[in-house]
Amino acid sequence: MMRYPELKMYINGSWRTAASDGPVINPATEKEIGRFPIAQPQDLEDALAAAHEGFGVWSQTSPKHRADLVREASALLRQRQDEIAHSITLEHGKPFSQAQLEVIRGCEFFEWDAGEATRTYGRVIPSAPGVKYIVHHQPIGPVAAFSPWNFPMSQPARKIAGAVASGCSIILKAAEETPAGAMHIVQAFHDVGLPPGVLNLVFGIPADISDHLIPADEVKLVAFTGSTAVGRHLTGLASNHMTPVLMELGGHAPVIVCEDTDVEAAAISSAIRKMRNAGQVCTSPTRFFVHDSIFEQFLDVFTKRAAETIVGDGMESGIEMGPVANERRLAAMSALVNDATECGADLMTGGHRIGSTGYFFEPTVLANVPDHARVMQEEPFGPLAIVNSVDSLDTAIERANSVPYGLAAYGFTNRADYADRMVDKVEAGNLSINTLEASLPETPFGGVKSSGYGREGGAEGLAHYTVVKNVSHSVSIV
Repeated sequence: MMRYPELKMYINGSWRTAASDGPVINPATEKEIGRFPIAQPQDLEDALAAAHEGFGVWSQTSPKHRADLVREASALLRQRQDEIAHSITLEHGKPFSQAQLEVIRGCEFFEWDAGEATRTYGRVIPSAPGVKYIVHHQPIGPVAAFSPWNFPMSQPARKIAGAVASGCSIILKAAEETPAGAMHIVQAFHDVGLPPGVLNLVFGIPADISDHLIPADEVKLVAFTGSTAVGRHLTGLASNHMTPVLMELGGHAPVIVCEDTDVEAAAISSAIRKMRNAGQVCTSPTRFFVHDSIFEQFLDVFTKRAAETIVGDGMESGIEMGPVANERRLAAMSALVNDATECGADLMTGGHRIGSTGYFFEPTVLANVPDHARVMQEEPFGPLAIVNSVDSLDTAIERANSVPYGLAAYGFTNRADYADRMVDKVEAGNLSINTLEASLPETPFGGVKSSGYGREGGAEGLAHYTVVKNVSHSVSIV
């Protein structure tokens, strides 16, 4: 029988508990399922020392050996897919089948970056006889990484994969709400023999951990996925010490639906994707700008499919959407809906909590939402979609670009000129046309504007985990 794991920290190759701890709550039942350890200052000092020593060993390990070990850990994670998915569903609430897919996605991040570990090529720059200019890419050093609660396994995987594959050591502060996914990853690396200190895992009070780790001399890179507000704060901390950052921050993804598209197919696929992970996805399609001529049809089909979403405990079969993360998300969703309707928006479906046990919120569709409503500027991070009409593609692009975020954007069209205009004009780090897939291991992922800095995945994925060193070598003294 699969059980939720006993939660521990991992420092210098060993598991450890802490003097104090906090509760992990199942959002579907509101019951405590575990206790996470709260790191104390000495734990963090031990992690910094371990990461420093671990980097000295791992940075001198051949890329092929690093890649082989990462692949071995990924193979173990694939074998343990159901056990990990069970933990994720308990702590996060997402349907078990979606948790299984998340485990596989995390493994794909590891496998892609393992390949990239052997392809961090340098170059030789042409020069005069007797002189060589050689560019090297070397591991940057110990990394302080912070992962969010919405994807308990795949988000830690992205940070760990980039650091370990590139030859860095890492201290990961995983989310206290969903700690088990990161623990399973660490266990797999422990089991395949990763040297002590290369990978360290801590939990605790976020501000205390970031205030301790980021200013430390040992830390050479800060990698964070989370809200724009927290990302700005951590970037400020890092800038005081000239420490580079990799920031994947919030979004408020627009979807442009042109008049030439297959309306029903676009509406159904959009409604399904909007409710994935209860809308708690930074790339979730949220602001739909639909051409006037197809607006009513799109809204009708979208609303109908959203209302049909099967909501419940992720451990039950057939469930499409689980609860939101906590009571704060319930309150935030209700506040945004109430504000929008007071501003004149039409509530097409949903808008309320479901029942009194568990953090379940109805799949919600708002239409004709005025620009001054809060939800037009604030990412809802929940199962809420906005559907507004526009008179042209140019208007849709203008509306899409009207927020300070630029992480993901989507478009539906069969016209090459429309697609070309979106590519040129939509302000987003990731634009998907006729698909709602925003991120793959083999493609670079990251935002523009207030949605962050840097890229994870693709050929660019290890760039932030390395530094460029130019070597000028003359065969004689000049």
